Amino acid sequence: MMRRIKEFFIEKTLLATALLTVLVTIGIIAVLSVEAFNFFKEVSVWEFLTDTQWTPLFTDKHFGILPLLSGTLLTSFIAIAFAVPVGLSISIYISEYAPRSFRKTIKPVLELLAAVPTVVYGFFALTVVTPFLQGFIPGLSGFNSLSAGLVMGIMIIPFISSLSEDALHAVPNSLREAAYGMGSTRLQNAFKVMVPAASSGIIVSIILAISRAIGETMIVAIAAGQQPRLTLDPTVPVETITAYIVQVSLGDVQHGSLEYRTIFAAGITLFIFTFILNTISYRIRKKFQEKYE
Repeated sequence: MMRRIKEFFIEKTLLATALLTVLVTIGIIAVLSVEAFNFFKEVSVWEFLTDTQWTPLFTDKHFGILPLLSGTLLTSFIAIAFAVPVGLSISIYISEYAPRSFRKTIKPVLELLAAVPTVVYGFFALTVVTPFLQGFIPGLSGFNSLSAGLVMGIMIIPFISSLSEDALHAVPNSLREAAYGMGSTRLQNAFKVMVPAASSGIIVSIILAISRAIGETMIVAIAAGQQPRLTLDPTVPVETITAYIVQVSLGDVQHGSLEYRTIFAAGITLFIFTFILNTISYRIRKKFQEKYE
């Protein structure tokens, strides 16, 4: 009897926990949607999506999301361009070359990078990486997307290296042995057999890292600057969607005003981007699971 009561209690507790996460998600979507709807009653969606200026806090107000979007995508692209080759190289080395004892030691150390507060990364980018890059790039601004993107890439390396290594480790050992039996070298086995076999898991890790980069706040707020501009130049200050939300939330903007509602319009744009990326990641993971069932 007591066993049934315990199982019933555990089952209902787990159900309540799952429902809580669903309700929190629904609540976030509802708040963003209601406030964004109020914003778009005063600003047209067309202007929001096509205007190339974002100056809602200025006298001459413009509400084009493109400058914030370009800053977000630029810093994320720099981060991914740096983190993907480094993270994949680490995962391939740990999976195919490193001794088992080294793997057990180095993997937790790599994952510690994900535990470092992002504000520390931000100050590291501003006080160390930017001065270092200024020695090689004349005219590099004190606030720029290059240093912010590079440090953000360092931050997301554990996402790519750890998840990719797990995907490589999950490949059946018989496939590796068959490749060696056919006469392949360790390098050929790693890049022509193991990586393609684990490609779905690797792609999922990259997509999750992209989502993490797009949603990053403190690094870009500290190191990238707060100047919304539509540019692909990584040497000048830019502003991302998350940095703008922080700027308005901590400022003197009146609650309920049109200027204040811009953070919800920007927030729902960011939510849509991350939702699309996470959906793609889920589809790929599901396809990967069906492939090996």
